[in-house]
Amino acid sequence: MAAKSYLDLKSEVWDTGSCSGCGACVAVCPADSLSFYEGEMVTGPTSNGYCKLATDNVNCGACYAVCPRTGNQPAETLGTYLELLSAKSTFEVPHKQSGGAVTAILANALDEGLIDAIVTVTEDRWTLKPSSVIITKTDVLIQQAGSRYSWWVPLLAALKVAVIGRKYKRIAVIGVPCAVQAVSRMRDSDNDLIKPYGKAIRLVIGLFCTETFDYNALILGKLKTHYKLEPHEIKKLNVKGKLEVLKQDGSTTIVPLAELETCIRKGCHLCTDLTAVLSDISAGAIGSSSGSTTLIVRTPAGKGFVDRAVQNRKLDVSIGVDTAAIEKLALAKIKRNSKK
Repeated sequence: MAAKSYLDLKSEVWDTGSCSGCGACVAVCPADSLSFYEGEMVTGPTSNGYCKLATDNVNCGACYAVCPRTGNQPAETLGTYLELLSAKSTFEVPHKQSGGAVTAILANALDEGLIDAIVTVTEDRWTLKPSSVIITKTDVLIQQAGSRYSWWVPLLAALKVAVIGRKYKRIAVIGVPCAVQAVSRMRDSDNDLIKPYGKAIRLVIGLFCTETFDYNALILGKLKTHYKLEPHEIKKLNVKGKLEVLKQDGSTTIVPLAELETCIRKGCHLCTDLTAVLSDISAGAIGSSSGSTTLIVRTPAGKGFVDRAVQNRKLDVSIGVDTAAIEKLALAKIKRNSKK
């Protein structure tokens, strides 16, 4: 089968509003022709119009091959797994989202040299504006900890810098299900332009996700205008069938998701994967008590990273996850988005 170019991706995904905004196409484009403007809820990346395949008939198709919106969408609740754990870090993680378990696993991996870089999302602590980042030091990881995956960021675009620019060989990627799906395609690809990415990615941690929000529409629009919340007043956001806004003063504001429709990326309405079933480890707050993280350990590699963190006393784990709570939310997402 002939490779498909960015023109096919444009007509099938970008122009139809299906784009997840994961940034994978930006990362693998060998001509550096694609880009996203972070913070703008656009329907797809910007192209400078040049494509090796479409313009010069040079075999490529990398952007189309890694896109998570081509082909069938995963529609499982828990997916395949080896272990279900409730976990928390054994050390203080100042801005942790739940139990700090993901930070503990990654901190141990950095300290042991199991990974040399982490591609993740950070935010400005004052404005909450998100951006992708490459972290290589444990102290920076701990300081930057805390999920910002409520925001849309073309996370995987940073892989070009990590893999091609800085030549990292043992990368961990932390992302929501659409990014995990794209990374899974990189790992499985036999395209010579994509193989360096797949080989460099050692660990994939997927975060539970119902949808992602546009920063400007949510923070500067809905929360500031309608709820009179300034960005610096917000300590943490959590989505559990509704948006929970924890303020710095300890109070909580609840925003029904029905009010946030205009803040959600259009492409999110096509996603039927809550728990990132194609990751090595999935993580989220649902299913565990407050102060703990639910871990769905899916692969031997994922189990190895968890076990090493436990052995080095950086992670505490226990059994007893409320799978019914996870499945309820996962089924609701499948039912809701399968109709789109």
